[in-house]
Amino acid sequence: MKLQTVVFKSKVPPTPRLRRTGRRTGWRTGKGQRSKVFVGLSGGVDSSVSAALLLEQGFDVEGVFIKVWEPDWLSCTSKEDRLDAMRVCAKLGIPFRTINLEKEYKKEVVDYMIEEYRAGRTPNPDVMCNKHVKFGAFYNWGIRQGADFVATGHYARVPQSGTREALSYTLLAGLDQEKDQSYFLWNLKQEQLPHVLFPVGHLKKTEVRKLAKKFGLVTATKKDSQGLCFLGKVDVKDFLSHYVKSRPGNVMNEKGEVVGRHIGAIFYTIGERHGFTITKKTPTDKPYYIFAKDIKKNTVSVSEKTAEGLLPKSLKVLMLENVNWIGEAPALGRKISGRIRYRADLENCRLTKINLKKSSATVAFDKPVLSATSGQSLVLYDGETCLGGGVIR
Repeated sequence: MKLQTVVFKSKVPPTPRLRRTGRRTGWRTGKGQRSKVFVGLSGGVDSSVSAALLLEQGFDVEGVFIKVWEPDWLSCTSKEDRLDAMRVCAKLGIPFRTINLEKEYKKEVVDYMIEEYRAGRTPNPDVMCNKHVKFGAFYNWGIRQGADFVATGHYARVPQSGTREALSYTLLAGLDQEKDQSYFLWNLKQEQLPHVLFPVGHLKKTEVRKLAKKFGLVTATKKDSQGLCFLGKVDVKDFLSHYVKSRPGNVMNEKGEVVGRHIGAIFYTIGERHGFTITKKTPTDKPYYIFAKDIKKNTVSVSEKTAEGLLPKSLKVLMLENVNWIGEAPALGRKISGRIRYRADLENCRLTKINLKKSSATVAFDKPVLSATSGQSLVLYDGETCLGGGVIR
Protein backbone atom coordinates (compact mmCIF):
# COMPACT_ATOMS: atom_id res chain seq x y z
CA MET A 1 0.00 0.00 0.00
CA LYS A 2 1.35 3.39 -0.98
CA LEU A 3 2.12 5.65 1.96
CA GLN A 4 0.50 9.05 2.03
CA THR A 5 2.70 12.10 2.40
CA VAL A 6 0.75 15.05 3.75
CA VAL A 7 1.50 18.76 4.14
CA PHE A 8 0.11 20.01 7.43
CA LYS A 9 -1.27 23.38 8.45
CA SER A 10 -1.62 24.55 12.03
CA LYS A 11 -5.13 25.99 11.85
CA VAL A 12 -7.79 23.66 13.27
CA PRO A 13 -11.32 23.68 11.80
CA PRO A 14 -14.26 24.68 14.02
CA THR A 15 -15.99 22.05 16.12
CA PRO A 16 -18.72 20.26 14.12
CA ARG A 17 -22.28 20.43 15.39
CA LEU A 18 -23.14 16.93 16.59
CA ARG A 19 -25.99 15.30 18.40
CA ARG A 20 -25.92 12.13 20.46
CA THR A 21 -28.22 9.38 19.23
CA GLY A 22 -27.46 6.61 21.70
CA ARG A 23 -24.57 4.28 22.51
CA ARG A 24 -25.21 1.80 19.70
CA THR A 25 -25.85 4.40 17.02
CA GLY A 26 -23.03 6.70 18.09
CA TRP A 27 -22.99 10.31 17.00
CA ARG A 28 -24.54 11.89 13.93
CA THR A 29 -23.95 15.20 12.25
CA GLY A 30 -26.72 17.72 11.65
CA LYS A 31 -27.25 16.12 8.22
CA GLY A 32 -27.94 12.72 9.78
CA GLN A 33 -24.67 11.15 8.65
CA ARG A 34 -22.63 8.94 10.91
CA SER A 35 -19.68 10.75 12.45
CA LYS A 36 -16.34 9.74 10.97
CA VAL A 37 -13.55 8.67 13.31
CA PHE A 38 -9.93 8.01 12.42
CA VAL A 39 -8.44 5.62 14.98
CA GLY A 40 -4.67 5.57 15.38
CA LEU A 41 -3.90 1.85 15.30
CA SER A 42 -0.53 0.92 16.78
CA GLY A 43 -1.00 -2.81 16.33
CA GLY A 44 -1.63 -3.18 20.07
CA VAL A 45 -4.66 -4.31 22.02
CA ASP A 46 -5.74 -0.91 23.36
CA SER A 47 -6.10 0.82 20.00
CA SER A 48 -7.65 -2.32 18.48
CA VAL A 49 -10.40 -2.45 21.10
CA SER A 50 -10.89 1.30 20.71
CA ALA A 51 -11.73 0.78 17.03
CA ALA A 52 -14.07 -2.12 17.83
CA LEU A 53 -15.95 -0.15 20.51
CA LEU A 54 -16.43 2.86 18.25
CA LEU A 55 -17.71 0.65 15.46
CA GLU A 56 -20.12 -1.03 17.89
CA GLN A 57 -21.39 2.40 18.92
CA GLY A 58 -22.24 3.29 15.34
CA PHE A 59 -19.37 5.51 14.27
CA ASP A 60 -17.97 5.50 10.74
CA VAL A 61 -14.54 4.11 11.66
CA GLU A 62 -11.28 4.01 9.72
CA GLY A 63 -8.03 2.59 11.07
CA VAL A 64 -4.79 4.50 10.52
CA PHE A 65 -1.28 3.18 11.09
CA ILE A 66 1.38 5.85 11.58
CA LYS A 67 4.74 5.13 9.97
CA VAL A 68 7.56 6.83 11.85
CA TRP A 69 11.30 7.13 11.39
CA GLU A 70 13.31 4.10 12.42
CA PRO A 71 17.09 3.82 12.80
CA ASP A 72 18.64 1.32 10.37
CA TRP A 73 20.63 -0.34 13.17
CA LEU A 74 17.63 -1.07 15.39
CA SER A 75 15.42 -4.12 14.96
CA CYS A 76 11.94 -2.59 15.19
CA THR A 77 8.55 -4.28 15.23
CA SER A 78 6.78 -1.80 12.94
CA LYS A 79 6.21 -4.28 10.11
CA GLU A 80 4.63 -6.78 12.47
CA ASP A 81 2.63 -4.04 14.20
CA ARG A 82 1.33 -2.72 10.88
CA LEU A 83 0.32 -6.23 9.84
CA ASP A 84 -1.58 -6.69 13.12
CA ALA A 85 -3.33 -3.35 12.56
CA MET A 86 -4.35 -4.50 9.07
CA ARG A 87 -5.67 -7.77 10.50
CA VAL A 88 -7.76 -5.86 13.05
CA CYS A 89 -9.27 -3.71 10.31
CA ALA A 90 -10.00 -6.80 8.20
CA LYS A 91 -11.70 -8.48 11.16
CA LEU A 92 -13.81 -5.40 11.87
CA GLY A 93 -14.52 -4.74 8.20
CA ILE A 94 -13.25 -1.15 8.29
CA PRO A 95 -10.91 0.72 5.91
CA PHE A 96 -7.18 0.75 6.66
CA ARG A 97 -4.75 3.55 5.90
CA THR A 98 -1.05 4.19 6.48
CA ILE A 99 0.36 7.69 6.75
CA ASN A 100 4.03 8.61 6.67
CA LEU A 101 5.14 10.83 9.55
CA GLU A 102 8.83 9.94 9.46
CA LYS A 103 10.01 13.55 9.11
CA GLU A 104 7.81 14.82 11.93
CA TYR A 105 8.88 12.02 14.27
CA LYS A 106 12.57 12.38 13.48
CA LYS A 107 12.56 16.14 14.00
CA GLU A 108 10.18 16.57 16.92
CA VAL A 109 10.94 13.43 18.91
CA VAL A 110 14.31 11.90 18.05
CA ASP A 111 16.31 15.07 17.28
CA TYR A 112 14.69 16.80 20.25
CA MET A 113 15.67 13.95 22.57
CA ILE A 114 19.28 13.91 21.36
CA GLU A 115 19.70 17.67 21.73
CA GLU A 116 18.20 17.68 25.19
CA TYR A 117 20.62 15.02 26.40
CA ARG A 118 23.50 16.93 24.83
CA ALA A 119 22.41 19.95 26.87
CA GLY A 120 22.50 17.91 30.07
CA ARG A 121 18.73 17.60 30.42
CA THR A 122 16.54 14.49 30.59
CA PRO A 123 13.71 14.78 28.03
CA ASN A 124 10.43 12.91 27.81
CA PRO A 125 10.10 11.72 24.19
CA ASP A 126 6.65 10.18 24.77
CA VAL A 127 5.25 13.60 25.68
CA MET A 128 6.71 15.09 22.50
CA CYS A 129 5.40 12.17 20.43
CA ASN A 130 1.87 12.85 21.63
CA LYS A 131 2.22 16.60 21.12
CA HIS A 132 3.77 16.64 17.66
CA VAL A 133 2.90 13.28 16.09
CA LYS A 134 -0.33 11.75 17.44
CA PHE A 135 -2.11 14.99 18.40
CA GLY A 136 -0.09 17.17 16.07
CA ALA A 137 0.49 15.85 12.55
CA PHE A 138 -1.92 12.89 12.76
CA TYR A 139 -4.67 14.90 14.43
CA ASN A 140 -4.41 17.76 11.92
CA TRP A 141 -4.36 15.35 9.00
CA GLY A 142 -7.42 13.50 10.29
CA ILE A 143 -9.50 16.63 10.75
CA ARG A 144 -8.53 17.93 7.30
CA GLN A 145 -9.43 14.58 5.77
CA GLY A 146 -12.98 15.14 7.02
CA ALA A 147 -12.93 13.24 10.30
CA ASP A 148 -15.18 14.50 13.09
CA PHE A 149 -13.00 12.76 15.65
CA VAL A 150 -9.55 11.32 16.11
CA ALA A 151 -9.25 8.42 18.56
CA THR A 152 -6.38 6.56 20.22
CA GLY A 153 -6.01 3.79 22.77
CA HIS A 154 -4.81 6.06 25.57
CA TYR A 155 -6.07 5.44 29.09
CA ALA A 156 -7.60 8.87 29.66
CA ARG A 157 -11.08 10.42 29.48
CA VAL A 158 -12.61 13.54 27.94
CA PRO A 159 -16.05 14.27 29.42
CA GLN A 160 -18.12 17.25 28.33
CA SER A 161 -20.32 19.55 30.39
CA GLY A 162 -22.45 22.65 29.93
CA THR A 163 -25.19 23.45 27.45
CA ARG A 164 -25.26 22.75 23.71
CA GLU A 165 -24.44 26.40 23.09
CA ALA A 166 -21.55 26.46 25.59
CA LEU A 167 -19.96 23.04 25.95
CA SER A 168 -16.70 22.66 27.88
CA TYR A 169 -14.31 19.72 27.95
CA THR A 170 -11.80 18.42 30.46
CA LEU A 171 -9.05 15.83 30.38
CA LEU A 172 -9.42 13.24 33.14
CA ALA A 173 -7.09 10.49 34.26
CA GLY A 174 -7.87 6.99 33.04
CA LEU A 175 -10.07 4.92 35.32
CA ASP A 176 -7.36 2.25 35.62
CA GLN A 177 -4.83 4.00 37.86
CA GLU A 178 -2.16 1.47 36.92
CA LYS A 179 -2.50 2.38 33.23
CA ASP A 180 -3.49 6.07 33.39
CA GLN A 181 -1.70 7.95 30.57
CA SER A 182 -2.94 11.48 31.16
CA TYR A 183 0.62 12.34 32.25
CA PHE A 184 1.72 12.12 28.61
CA LEU A 185 -1.19 14.20 27.29
CA TRP A 186 -0.73 17.51 29.10
CA ASN A 187 -0.05 19.35 25.82
CA LEU A 188 -3.59 18.80 24.51
CA LYS A 189 -5.42 22.03 23.67
CA GLN A 190 -8.95 22.93 24.72
CA GLU A 191 -9.95 23.34 21.07
CA GLN A 192 -8.79 19.79 20.33
CA LEU A 193 -10.76 18.04 23.07
CA PRO A 194 -14.14 18.17 21.27
CA HIS A 195 -12.53 16.15 18.46
CA VAL A 196 -10.66 13.61 20.63
CA LEU A 197 -11.96 10.21 21.77
CA PHE A 198 -10.32 7.78 24.21
CA PRO A 199 -12.66 4.75 23.99
CA VAL A 200 -10.87 2.58 26.59
CA GLY A 201 -10.23 5.34 29.13
CA HIS A 202 -13.14 4.22 31.31
CA LEU A 203 -11.98 0.58 31.33
CA LYS A 204 -9.39 -1.44 33.19
CA LYS A 205 -6.71 -3.27 31.23
CA THR A 206 -8.17 -6.66 32.17
CA GLU A 207 -11.52 -5.57 30.73
CA VAL A 208 -9.86 -4.40 27.51
CA ARG A 209 -8.25 -7.80 26.98
CA LYS A 210 -11.57 -9.55 27.60
CA LEU A 211 -13.21 -7.30 25.01
CA ALA A 212 -10.43 -8.05 22.53
CA LYS A 213 -11.18 -11.78 22.89
CA LYS A 214 -14.90 -11.10 22.56
CA PHE A 215 -14.33 -9.20 19.31
CA GLY A 216 -11.97 -11.94 18.08
CA LEU A 217 -9.03 -9.58 17.61
CA VAL A 218 -5.56 -10.93 16.88
CA THR A 219 -4.09 -8.51 19.43
CA ALA A 220 -6.03 -9.95 22.38
CA THR A 221 -2.97 -11.65 23.91
CA LYS A 222 -0.28 -9.39 22.47
CA LYS A 223 2.11 -7.99 25.06
CA ASP A 224 2.08 -4.27 25.77
CA SER A 225 4.76 -2.24 24.00
CA GLN A 226 7.52 -0.81 26.17
CA GLY A 227 10.29 1.73 25.76
CA LEU A 228 10.40 4.75 23.47
CA CYS A 229 7.19 5.80 21.74
CA PHE A 230 6.82 3.69 18.56
CA LEU A 231 10.40 2.37 18.70
CA GLY A 232 9.72 -0.17 21.42
CA LYS A 233 12.06 -1.48 24.10
CA VAL A 234 15.46 0.10 23.56
CA ASP A 235 18.10 1.15 26.06
CA VAL A 236 18.35 4.94 25.99
CA LYS A 237 22.13 4.94 26.55
CA ASP A 238 22.59 2.50 23.68
CA PHE A 239 20.32 4.59 21.45
CA LEU A 240 22.14 7.83 22.23
CA SER A 241 25.56 6.25 21.72
CA HIS A 242 24.80 6.02 17.98
CA TYR A 243 24.34 9.80 17.72
CA VAL A 244 26.41 11.28 20.54
CA LYS A 245 30.12 10.61 20.94
CA SER A 246 30.79 8.75 24.16
CA ARG A 247 33.33 10.43 26.46
CA PRO A 248 34.14 8.47 29.64
CA GLY A 249 34.66 10.49 32.81
CA ASN A 250 35.01 10.37 36.56
CA VAL A 251 32.44 9.50 39.19
CA MET A 252 32.82 11.74 42.26
CA ASN A 253 31.63 11.31 45.83
CA GLU A 254 30.15 14.04 48.01
CA LYS A 255 33.65 15.21 48.99
CA GLY A 256 34.70 15.63 45.36
CA GLU A 257 36.94 12.55 45.39
CA VAL A 258 37.13 10.25 42.36
CA VAL A 259 35.48 6.93 43.24
CA GLY A 260 34.66 5.46 39.83
CA ARG A 261 34.11 5.86 36.09
CA HIS A 262 31.16 6.45 33.77
CA ILE A 263 30.58 6.32 29.99
CA GLY A 264 29.54 9.97 29.58
CA ALA A 265 27.77 12.47 31.83
CA ILE A 266 25.08 13.27 29.26
CA PHE A 267 23.75 9.70 29.44
CA TYR A 268 22.72 9.91 33.10
CA THR A 269 19.88 11.46 35.04
CA ILE A 270 19.52 12.61 38.64
CA GLY A 271 18.45 9.81 40.99
CA GLU A 272 19.84 7.05 38.75
CA ARG A 273 21.74 4.24 40.47
CA HIS A 274 22.93 2.11 37.53
CA GLY A 275 25.23 2.34 34.51
CA PHE A 276 28.41 3.59 36.22
CA THR A 277 31.27 1.75 37.93
CA ILE A 278 32.43 2.34 41.50
CA THR A 279 36.09 1.38 41.81
CA LYS A 280 36.65 2.42 45.42
CA LYS A 281 34.18 0.38 47.41
CA THR A 282 33.89 -1.86 50.45
CA PRO A 283 31.73 -4.91 51.23
CA THR A 284 29.46 -2.69 53.33
CA ASP A 285 28.76 -0.13 50.59
CA LYS A 286 25.14 0.75 49.95
CA PRO A 287 23.76 1.58 46.47
CA TYR A 288 25.04 4.86 45.05
CA TYR A 289 22.65 7.47 43.65
CA ILE A 290 23.52 10.24 41.20
CA PHE A 291 22.70 13.58 42.79
CA ALA A 292 24.52 15.94 40.40
CA LYS A 293 26.34 16.03 37.07
CA ASP A 294 28.59 18.52 35.30
CA ILE A 295 28.36 18.34 31.52
CA LYS A 296 31.34 20.65 30.89
CA LYS A 297 33.65 18.73 33.23
CA ASN A 298 31.99 15.44 32.24
CA THR A 299 31.59 14.26 35.83
CA VAL A 300 28.74 12.75 37.80
CA SER A 301 28.48 12.93 41.59
CA VAL A 302 27.07 10.07 43.64
CA SER A 303 26.19 9.33 47.24
CA GLU A 304 25.14 6.38 49.35
CA LYS A 305 22.39 8.52 50.78
CA THR A 306 18.90 7.96 49.44
CA ALA A 307 17.64 10.36 46.83
CA GLU A 308 15.41 11.94 49.48
CA GLY A 309 18.38 12.61 51.75
CA LEU A 310 20.22 14.45 48.98
CA LEU A 311 17.48 16.92 48.09
CA PRO A 312 18.01 20.51 49.23
CA LYS A 313 15.05 22.54 50.42
CA SER A 314 15.13 24.57 47.20
CA LEU A 315 13.61 21.61 45.34
CA LYS A 316 10.34 22.41 47.02
CA VAL A 317 10.02 24.99 44.24
CA LEU A 318 10.17 24.06 40.55
CA MET A 319 10.37 26.44 37.60
CA LEU A 320 8.44 25.40 34.50
CA GLU A 321 8.80 26.40 30.84
CA ASN A 322 6.74 25.59 27.74
CA VAL A 323 3.67 25.47 29.99
CA ASN A 324 0.31 24.45 28.53
CA TRP A 325 -3.04 24.92 30.28
CA ILE A 326 -5.76 22.66 28.91
CA GLY A 327 -8.42 24.98 30.30
CA GLU A 328 -8.03 28.06 32.43
CA ALA A 329 -4.95 28.25 34.62
CA PRO A 330 -5.73 27.63 38.30
CA ALA A 331 -5.62 30.56 40.70
CA LEU A 332 -2.34 31.33 42.45
CA GLY A 333 -2.12 29.70 45.86
CA ARG A 334 -4.87 27.19 45.15
CA LYS A 335 -4.12 23.68 46.38
CA ILE A 336 -3.55 21.28 43.50
CA SER A 337 -1.25 18.28 42.97
CA GLY A 338 1.68 17.52 40.70
CA ARG A 339 3.37 14.47 39.20
CA ILE A 340 7.05 14.80 38.23
CA ARG A 341 7.35 11.53 36.29
CA TYR A 342 5.07 8.81 34.97
CA ARG A 343 3.59 6.61 37.72
CA ALA A 344 5.06 8.82 40.46
CA ASP A 345 2.82 9.67 43.39
CA LEU A 346 0.85 12.90 43.19
CA GLU A 347 2.28 15.51 45.58
CA ASN A 348 0.43 18.50 47.03
CA CYS A 349 1.51 21.82 45.55
CA ARG A 350 0.32 25.27 44.48
CA LEU A 351 1.15 27.78 41.79
CA THR A 352 3.05 30.84 43.00
CA LYS A 353 3.72 32.51 39.62
CA ILE A 354 2.20 32.27 36.14
CA ASN A 355 3.36 34.07 33.01
CA LEU A 356 0.97 33.27 30.18
CA LYS A 357 2.91 35.29 27.60
CA LYS A 358 6.15 33.45 28.29
CA SER A 359 4.40 30.12 28.97
CA SER A 360 6.19 29.79 32.29
CA ALA A 361 5.17 29.08 35.86
CA THR A 362 6.54 28.47 39.33
CA VAL A 363 5.20 25.63 41.46
CA ALA A 364 5.76 25.25 45.20
CA PHE A 365 5.39 21.82 46.81
CA ASP A 366 4.45 21.12 50.41
CA LYS A 367 7.58 18.97 50.74
CA PRO A 368 10.71 18.31 48.63
CA VAL A 369 10.02 16.17 45.59
CA LEU A 370 12.24 13.27 44.61
CA SER A 371 14.26 13.14 41.39
CA ALA A 372 12.84 16.34 39.90
CA THR A 373 14.99 16.43 36.76
CA SER A 374 15.51 19.26 34.29
CA GLY A 375 13.82 18.43 30.99
CA GLN A 376 11.18 16.14 32.46
CA SER A 377 7.47 17.01 32.62
CA LEU A 378 5.66 18.24 35.69
CA VAL A 379 1.95 17.56 35.17
CA LEU A 380 -0.62 19.27 37.37
CA TYR A 381 -3.97 17.91 38.54
CA ASP A 382 -7.08 18.94 40.41
CA GLY A 383 -8.35 15.59 41.61
CA GLU A 384 -8.80 13.49 38.46
CA THR A 385 -8.67 16.50 36.16
CA CYS A 386 -5.42 17.12 34.30
CA LEU A 387 -4.95 20.88 34.30
CA GLY A 388 -1.88 20.94 32.07
CA GLY A 389 1.82 20.94 32.72
CA GLY A 390 5.25 22.16 31.74
CA VAL A 391 8.88 21.20 31.37
CA ILE A 392 11.07 21.42 34.46
CA ARG A 393 13.92 23.90 34.00
